[in-house]
Amino acid sequence: MRLLIVEDEVNIARRIESACVSDGLLCHLVETGTEALGMLKFYDYEAVILDLGLPDIDGIEILSRIRSIKNMTPIIILSGLSSTEDKVKCLTLGADDYLTKPFSKIELLARIYAIIRRTSGHSSSVINIGPMEIDLKQRCVKIYGNEMPLTSKEYSILELMALKKGAVLPKETFLNHIYGGMDEPELKIIDVFVCKLRKKIADLTGGLNFIETIWGRGYTLRDFDNADCGQNTESIHRRDALKVG
Repeated sequence: MRLLIVEDEVNIARRIESACVSDGLLCHLVETGTEALGMLKFYDYEAVILDLGLPDIDGIEILSRIRSIKNMTPIIILSGLSSTEDKVKCLTLGADDYLTKPFSKIELLARIYAIIRRTSGHSSSVINIGPMEIDLKQRCVKIYGNEMPLTSKEYSILELMALKKGAVLPKETFLNHIYGGMDEPELKIIDVFVCKLRKKIADLTGGLNFIETIWGRGYTLRDFDNADCGQNTESIHRRDALKVG
């Protein structure tokens, strides 16, 4: 998951970045409102952490501009202003949460994950798709209770598809999500990652294919009904029994 951190105090910005990166999140740091608006034009983010006391444009004005162009990226206000009036104003303008400084690393991360889950339509940190469980907090995937070995980039692709389940995602979206606009390789690398993911999923499900190709558009994560999953569970049990025999 990728975050945009808008904070002009370097020490605070680095503290936020360190907390997020240590938890497996990708971050972009900017110091001004102008930079923030520019980044939001070119990149998609799972959440924005926005300070109110910026040197060029007031944070409340930035919040208002973001929402006025129908950009619904989740926004967490992180500010030294703690009055009820400030909080109500920001929440009324479209902020999703408001955290005052000084802040706890644990609380900040918990709020980030909670907002990303809610805005993606998930109440829990674990997303269930048929026999597959994707744990957003632990950054791991299990199928029929067995953990699937994944590289960080493979997990990031599966995570994004799970959060946007049912949506067709172009390869450019995956590149942005994985590399954050920095040193991006060619689009065909996404095909390689998806091919490896499909094989790993098939190995643990007896041949199920969760990732569907929409030709000319991209990839989407599909669901399976209980009958499909049940039949594959039986085939896996038979296969394992033969191995033991």
